[in-house]
Amino acid sequence: MAVERGEPLFQKLKRPNIRYLLLAVLIGVLAGYGAVLFKLVLKFMQWVFYQNTSDFMTFATSVPLWIKILMPAVGGLVVGLVVTNFAAEAKGHGVPEVMQAIALRGGRIRKRVAAAKIFASAVTIGSGGSVGREGPMVQIGASIGSSIGQVFKTPSVHMKTMVGCGAAAGIAATFNAPIAGVLFALEIIIGDFGVMQFSPVVLSSVTATAISRYYFGDFPHFDIPAYSIVSLWEYLLYPLLGIVSGLVGLSFTKILYWFEDGFDAIPIPDWIKPAIGGAVLGGILAVFPQVFGVGYGAMNLALVNQMEFQILFILIFVKILASSVTLGSGGSGGIFAPSLFLGCMTGGVFGFVVHFLFPTSTAMPGAYALVAMGGVVAGTTYAPITAILIIFEMTSDYSIILPLMLTCITATVMNSMIDRASIYTTKLLRRGIDIEAGRERHLLDHIVVKEVMTRDFVTIPAAAPLSQIIWTFKTENAPYLHVVDGEKRLVGIISFRDIRAVLNEEGLLNLIIAHDIATRDLVTVTMDDTVQEALDKITDRGVSQVPVLISGRDRQLAGTLTEHAINAAYNSAIVKEELAGRR
Repeated sequence: MAVERGEPLFQKLKRPNIRYLLLAVLIGVLAGYGAVLFKLVLKFMQWVFYQNTSDFMTFATSVPLWIKILMPAVGGLVVGLVVTNFAAEAKGHGVPEVMQAIALRGGRIRKRVAAAKIFASAVTIGSGGSVGREGPMVQIGASIGSSIGQVFKTPSVHMKTMVGCGAAAGIAATFNAPIAGVLFALEIIIGDFGVMQFSPVVLSSVTATAISRYYFGDFPHFDIPAYSIVSLWEYLLYPLLGIVSGLVGLSFTKILYWFEDGFDAIPIPDWIKPAIGGAVLGGILAVFPQVFGVGYGAMNLALVNQMEFQILFILIFVKILASSVTLGSGGSGGIFAPSLFLGCMTGGVFGFVVHFLFPTSTAMPGAYALVAMGGVVAGTTYAPITAILIIFEMTSDYSIILPLMLTCITATVMNSMIDRASIYTTKLLRRGIDIEAGRERHLLDHIVVKEVMTRDFVTIPAAAPLSQIIWTFKTENAPYLHVVDGEKRLVGIISFRDIRAVLNEEGLLNLIIAHDIATRDLVTVTMDDTVQEALDKITDRGVSQVPVLISGRDRQLAGTLTEHAINAAYNSAIVKEELAGRR
């Protein structure tokens, strides 16, 4: 019996291309070693500033006051010079820059960004900056993924997957949490859970985690308390903890950008501002050494119930202030670790209160601190799946899942109802970039309709009979006819679809006039409106073009504006901005 030879089975199945899987492994290797290098450089920088690589809380009392103030200021000055003269992308918490690269540049990130981010973030954290290292590692990993994609000439449709592989590897290697790394990349960076994205991201995350564990071991960053549900009544408290955690996360977002606006308004060179922020931070560290750097030491004390209620409560506000000053002034570091810190302190306070009120029905404060860590992360990033899994991976305790789910989902839903933008997308919106819309709004806000519209349009009198309408469509080859009255004012629009129902009715050719069948409920724009305003109207109404009036009062027709023209204007503006940025 002859066997028909057809196309190999693996080609019939829609599997990821082997080439991209191999690239994902390569990205994982490089990002894993990038994480190792970053941790070593970070330790080295702390030694340079303080001649000690231990947790700052263990030797803070031996550091003179002037050193505590001077070192963060010096670190800020160094970071300001690097960001200003080498790579502006190294400023801030990194993740929004990666999201922007995917949304607007097809995932292309300059190759120098990884080196600049490693150095700038290590200096910031090593000198005392109250920020995390996961944001820098996301940007470092994403930059590596983008560079690999560019070197191997990866098509633009797959570039965001390469960037996502690097981001996942960065998170996985930083937190020893490969599953959370995958979900972070898919949930926040790529925004797609498809198989074509999932498989390479998993490979990259696992590879980076294996490298990180080889050098640093397989252990959590925190002293995780034994977790258990004391009473079923506790499940009623976790949604309340989600509300409290969400409010803390929302406050952090608002205060962070309030400080950023404040520093932006100071009329001095940008490279000096991180030094000023560093000096202010130094004053904070002199009183509260717990907020130095990533703050894992203080978090461990809170998790094992070795921190008093008063200091837990105060540190919530101090950490928000310290992180906001560090990032708002132009420092380099992530917001993930500060969110974990805030959650730990918030949960500790909440746990003290509920344990005082219900001592026999509730766990110790450390248990609530652990759950609230995920709650604040979810409330700032709007990524509840990532928040749930990263805490779960750190504990390896299934009993924590239900409390985590209740807390994280409550925080995310509440905050997204108050403000649709997360701590990441808020930064993009402030630049005019709306990820949901997929456009850089500020570009279209600076283009007026009269610069883009076409003046080639076809009009027809309101009293024109159906026969004239049909003849006009045949001869003018126009998609729309603009119906005008005796004073040439626009009164309606006719599309070919409007006359389709009466085409075969010969007796109506001279009975029906344009005014009868025209769409008169029109959405219009004026010549002086911005293209973004016009795009919003087109999107809301679901049309492909709008009439352009000279002014809204007299309704005199000046032209038409199409989606195609808007896209062309947008692409042209993007090219001009890219060219300007390279000069």
